[in-house]
Amino acid sequence: MTKTWAVLHDRNARLYLTGVLVSGFGTSALWLVSGVWVKDLTGSDGLAALCMLAMWAPTLAGPLLGTIADRLRRKPLLIGGNLLLAALLPVLLTERAAVILTVLFVYGAVGVVQDAAESALVAGAVAPALLGDFNGLRTALTEGMKLVAPLAGAGLYALYGGPAVALLDAATFVLAALLSCALRVRKDGPAPSRRTPFVEGARHLWAHPTLRPLIMAAGTTMLLAGLNGALLYAVIDGLGHSPAYAGALYAVQGAGSVAVGMVSGPALRRLGERRFAAYGIALTAVAAGLRAVPSDPLALACSAAVGAGLPCVLIAALTAVQRETPNALLGRTVATANTLVYTPNVLGLAAGAALVELVAQRPLSAVLGAVWLAAAVQKYQRPASAEKNRLQVAVRRQPGVIQPDFAHKRTPSRGPVRGERARAAAHRRDDGGSWRRRPRPNGPGRRA
Repeated sequence: MTKTWAVLHDRNARLYLTGVLVSGFGTSALWLVSGVWVKDLTGSDGLAALCMLAMWAPTLAGPLLGTIADRLRRKPLLIGGNLLLAALLPVLLTERAAVILTVLFVYGAVGVVQDAAESALVAGAVAPALLGDFNGLRTALTEGMKLVAPLAGAGLYALYGGPAVALLDAATFVLAALLSCALRVRKDGPAPSRRTPFVEGARHLWAHPTLRPLIMAAGTTMLLAGLNGALLYAVIDGLGHSPAYAGALYAVQGAGSVAVGMVSGPALRRLGERRFAAYGIALTAVAAGLRAVPSDPLALACSAAVGAGLPCVLIAALTAVQRETPNALLGRTVATANTLVYTPNVLGLAAGAALVELVAQRPLSAVLGAVWLAAAVQKYQRPASAEKNRLQVAVRRQPGVIQPDFAHKRTPSRGPVRGERARAAAHRRDDGGSWRRRPRPNGPGRRA
């Protein structure tokens, strides 16, 4: 935990996290109130549901919007985005449903650009060894605001109406812009370039041997999390409670997310991104499966476990993207990763809403937990194990060829061989009886 708190000794990190705290409070408050506001203005449940869709829809254009963070200076972009939203939110004082939906759409688009710019700036301002700690603290603050801000927003709405909440959110963006002005950034993004296409972020994620499995695991996890989330009210019905019981389950889940955010830095250093993600997925899978058992204490424990396990793969994926991506591509790569990770969650919610009408909740939860756990076991497997098995089988089929040594063995002349070099190398003996290594990525060495 010492290194986690060391993040707070860094001036830029403190300013970033304070900005997350302030803007997260306003965003969480408006997120809840906007649907209630539109419902009161129009009486339409469909238009109220569109509020969430309007804020989320720009995420689909993440690869394109994230490119803006690579072609412009990121600190002015962050400041300008905050000021733009601060100037735009007072338009909601007109109290028209169409205006609210339009503003929320712009709100979501600016948020995609800001997330990309902020992640890129953080990667350059915070030491690589502390990125996991920073992202964990950021998650803890964000989830903590989701517990507090909606209640505050609902109270303010009940007393003074929607315009008061809009003005509160505008004030938080002004404060966030002032905090961004105080940042000291030595390297504020690459020189503007219009030659690199916006799809380059997706190509980088697909080609990278570490990032691709992590992003795929995160996307799969969020898909299954959407299915699990759609079963929530069926779980509550099975427990014999009213729908208001969801508030208690959400509160416990948020507490679990705050807790894991505080310890994610040390966990990442000890386990690495891959194993940290695998343990989180496994914990979430077990919790989702145990929801098939109708028990109040167990339901609360499962919600806490889901809250603790789900952020693990998200923190691991974001930290890996920040560490493994060149600065010139970081904005669009982060935005592309967010699109690939969070879009399946909406698809899972839609699929779960349909399945819960056709299949009973308890067997559905049990099957979901089993499938989810299988994905965690696959993620826990060492990345070299499949390649190692393939090489060993191929070598056995070639008489007279010496089997390759891998990362945990020693070669007679080279000493320990680790990592990618070991997986890419095959060994053979020449006519003189000496050993030498020849890199053969596509298979083991052949006898000369």
